[in-house]
This record gives sequence, structure tokens and C-alpha cells, in this order.
Amino acid sequence: MQSFQPPRRILMGPGPSDVSPRVLAACARPTIGHLDPAFQDLMEEIKAGLSRLFNAGGYACVPLPAPGTAGMEAAIMNLLEPGDRAVIAINGAFGGRMADMADRAGAEVIKVEFEWGQPVDPAKVEAAMAGGPVKVLAFVHAETSTGAKSDAAALCALARKYGALSVVDCVTSLGGIVVDAAAWDADVIYSGTQKCLSAPPGLSPICLSPRAQAAITGRKTKVRNWLLDFNLLMAYWGGEGGRTYHHTAPINALYGLHESLVALFEEGQQAVLVRHARSHEALAAGIEAAGLKFLVDPAHRLPQLNAVIVPEGIDEAAVRAHVLAKWDLELGAGLGPLKGKIWRIGLMGASATPWHVRVCLTALCEALNAQGFKADGAAAVAAAEHRLTSA
Repeated sequence: MQSFQPPRRILMGPGPSDVSPRVLAACARPTIGHLDPAFQDLMEEIKAGLSRLFNAGGYACVPLPAPGTAGMEAAIMNLLEPGDRAVIAINGAFGGRMADMADRAGAEVIKVEFEWGQPVDPAKVEAAMAGGPVKVLAFVHAETSTGAKSDAAALCALARKYGALSVVDCVTSLGGIVVDAAAWDADVIYSGTQKCLSAPPGLSPICLSPRAQAAITGRKTKVRNWLLDFNLLMAYWGGEGGRTYHHTAPINALYGLHESLVALFEEGQQAVLVRHARSHEALAAGIEAAGLKFLVDPAHRLPQLNAVIVPEGIDEAAVRAHVLAKWDLELGAGLGPLKGKIWRIGLMGASATPWHVRVCLTALCEALNAQGFKADGAAAVAAAEHRLTSA
């Protein structure tokens, strides 16, 4: 057995994204104990940074010790008890995963389904909400499987109207587009570190409103997941009257999250959003110049997750294999009914730069030309450059 030396890749799939050298360096700092006073100070800084990023003053904001799916499981399992009714909006793979988890929690699940690539329609969700008492309304803000964005503010307002708690999946949106717990009046929002925050995978930032916290402390039954039980977890992260051991925190991963937050605030939250938007606009101009099309309409399209339709007769897996072998570039494949039909191109965090756009367009056009599809890489890059330099 020998030391593992990973290849150098350009990560432009649905996640993880490229991790900056400063974040990687932070992860390599000396490990200290999870109850060390210095580490407890770091925990408080991380909580404050997440509260600022989520715009969640008065919420409990912590990073869970597992990837974004843990945030989903924590939200569902903490809020739902057997017999509760949950309305789950499904417009892609991750809405479907929410419904599966709600079923495992013993809830009565009402699925409101939409075509993949379309946003969630609040009117259709309201029709389901009006059918009886609902404990939880859950939906995906930025659907990673399709690149579609839904109206979080409108959906959270529906939850309030019908006395339900809202659960918002922001795994792909946090740090790439506006996520605003206070303006949405959301109850639980969760995300992941490996997307627009450009930290290594393995942590799930989550924030809970006072309403959600009260619902959890008032449960009649124990939470079905011990590690993610907030009644236990907050005795460690809460910090009031000293912390109680709950689990051994992933110390070095938390160093990385802290550094990614420092970098994000140094750049400026608005500047980060503008960078993602402009990178997408440049990529979109190049994609169209290459003769390709997007799955999602512009009004609902995510800047950080771009679903590009595979042209007829093209082997999409061979394209991904080509760019990985020749360019060390990772692109994502479609999931579920979109398998073989789209590429998912990520412009997330440190991967949302003009350089990444140029490399992606050049490599993608080269791979398409190898299969006989006429894609002018020079024209694609020129279109992207024009968009980047235009006012």
C-alpha cells in the first residue's frame, strides 16, 4: 500500500467544485481537540458566519458532520413524526429523495410532481396544501439534477399560510444565488460545503428558525436519527453553559469551511453572486454559439448548474470521457429520466471563473467534433469573451 496521489482535475460537474489552495492549506493545519477552548472559539465564528451567509439572525446555524444529504435527513427526521402529513414538491432527483426520507420518518407523504427541468409551480402546491392539515412543506430551491430554480419566497409563504413548516434544499444555491432565510421566513434551510462554498465535501450547513426549534423540542417521539437529533446536537453546538460531548467533530473539515467563509466575505457576498451570474452568461453565450441548447428556460435557469442537452447521435458518456482524458476536466451526467440526455456543467465557487468557461467550451467542442458534430470552439470562446467584456 502506497500514499495516494490524486490526479489534478478541473471540477466542473454538479459538485464537488474546485477547492482553492488557501482552503486546502487551512484543512492541513494542526488538529486540536473538539472541546479545546480555541476550537470552541472557531465554532462560534463558524456559527456567526453561517448566520450571516443565510441571513438568518435569530436562527440556530450549525454545520452538520456529513454532506448535504445529512442536512436533508436532519430536517426531515427532526420535524416529522409518524402520522404527520408532509407535502413534498418533486421536480428532480432531490425532491424525490426528500419524499423517500419523509416516508421513512413514518409521515403521510403527499407528492406534488413536475416535469424535470421545470420549476415548482406554487399554485399546484397550494392545491395539495389545501387538502388538510400539513406539518411540513419541503422543496428544492436549486434542483441539482436539472439546473432549475424555484421560487422559495412564494413556497415558504404558502407554508406560513397553511400553518406548515418549510424545509428548503439549498445545497446548490447557497453562495451562488440569493439565499435569504429572513426574507423568505423559512423554517429549515440546509446546504453543502462542496458546491458554491468550494470547501471539501463532508459538511452540511443548516439553519433552523425558532418555530422549527420549538417543534423539535415539543416532539412526542424521539428523533429517529441519533447523530442528527437537534435536541442532542445543540448541547454541543449551542455553547450555553459549556458544551456537552455529542460527537467528535471533523476538526480539519471545519477549518476548511471557516476559511471558505473568510474568503467569501473578503470578496463580498454581492460580488460572489455577480461572479456566478457573469460566468453563466459567458458560458451560455458560448454554448449557443457552439450550436447547443439548454434544458431549462432562461427565467428559471441556475447560473451555477447548467444542464446542456446532448445533440442527437452523440454519445454523451464518450464526450465526458474525452474531456477527462484530454483536459482533466470533469463534467456531470444526467440522472434518472435525463440520463444520457444532458450534461451538467457546474460553475460553482472557485470553478466560476472566465478561465473555467474558456476551458470548458474549448474541451467540449473538441469532444463533439471528434464525434462528427460541428462545434466551432473558437467561435464559442469568442462569444463568451464578448459577453464577459460587454457592459
